[in-house]
Amino acid sequence: MKIHFNGSPNPTLGVELELQILDPETRNLVSGAQQILKKTDGDEHVKPELIQSTIELNTDVCANISAVRTDLTERLDSLFKICDELGYELASVGTHPFSKWDEQEITPKERYHMLVERCQWPARRLMIFGLHVHVGVPNGEKAIAVFNALSTFLPHLLALSASSPFFDGNETGLASTRVKIFETLPTAGLPYRMLNWAEFQRFMTTLINAKAIQSIHEVWWDVRPHPGFGTIELRVCDGLPSLDEIMALTAYIQVLVVWLCEQYDEGAYLPVHRHWIVRENKWRAARWSVDAEIIIDDEGNLRPLTEEIYEHLEILAPVAKRLGSHEELNRIKDIVEVGPSFKRQRAVFKETGDYKEVMKAVVRELRENIKITA
Repeated sequence: MKIHFNGSPNPTLGVELELQILDPETRNLVSGAQQILKKTDGDEHVKPELIQSTIELNTDVCANISAVRTDLTERLDSLFKICDELGYELASVGTHPFSKWDEQEITPKERYHMLVERCQWPARRLMIFGLHVHVGVPNGEKAIAVFNALSTFLPHLLALSASSPFFDGNETGLASTRVKIFETLPTAGLPYRMLNWAEFQRFMTTLINAKAIQSIHEVWWDVRPHPGFGTIELRVCDGLPSLDEIMALTAYIQVLVVWLCEQYDEGAYLPVHRHWIVRENKWRAARWSVDAEIIIDDEGNLRPLTEEIYEHLEILAPVAKRLGSHEELNRIKDIVEVGPSFKRQRAVFKETGDYKEVMKAVVRELRENIKITA
């Protein structure tokens, strides 16, 4: 099966937010997606998700990081107005601390019901919320080379975005519970290594002919090439609670992809850790986030993850300045120094003993950077 990669000559950006719909009194998830969608007048940038307590918000194709901030600010502003009118709140973190997954209503679309029928319990538990970032790349061969190399950096992105320490009324002990839930799906989690674009096409042909999937849209790897959009899509991140944090991770992802593309063009060796090292490092990021020590070589030597992140920021700084994203990229330091969302959520719960107060805090964070116009 021939799969055309609709390449992008420029490192364009697209961002997808999976947002929680909440009752403003109970702070519980509420099935409000259909009501919200009725108010959007068919806006293709606002979409349903698997469960009706999720609404997906997508940007347009953006030329640079500044355009992403403008786009998200305006779209979130509009969405908040609709939710205010309907009596809903919005939050953007990887899990909800006390809602029950078995009480969530499935969106009445055939593909969602087919997913649940096929996967059963793993699909029914998908009360999770993430951030997805697309970066344009020129062709399929480069996309595969960069896609392979990005696996080494997945733990860093996961650690910085970790925002899901609670699930089903419990403290899980993890910084990111969301990724462990998502990994139970048969085509989710860490990707396979691909030799080239031809092998990716062979992989897709095999799974489609075997009726394991119907399209690339059902391969939910932490990072994947997206042939239709001509992008590499990073899907490993938990939902981030504030626009500043969303922008920081988006900038980090774009600059990282562009840097790897330039290394590829120069014939440099792209850094790719062995699969078992990536798997262990991802687990450490899910468990300890930025407090983790990760494996850096085949000898099993360790290094604090924060040191790796700061080193990356120095290496990537020239690329960020060229792209006009240096200011947004520098916000990564704020995340490291203040602590990712999971730490803030735990601190609120430790102080109050109330998950509702946790949700009040994350609701407030999402509104902080968004000026709701009259």
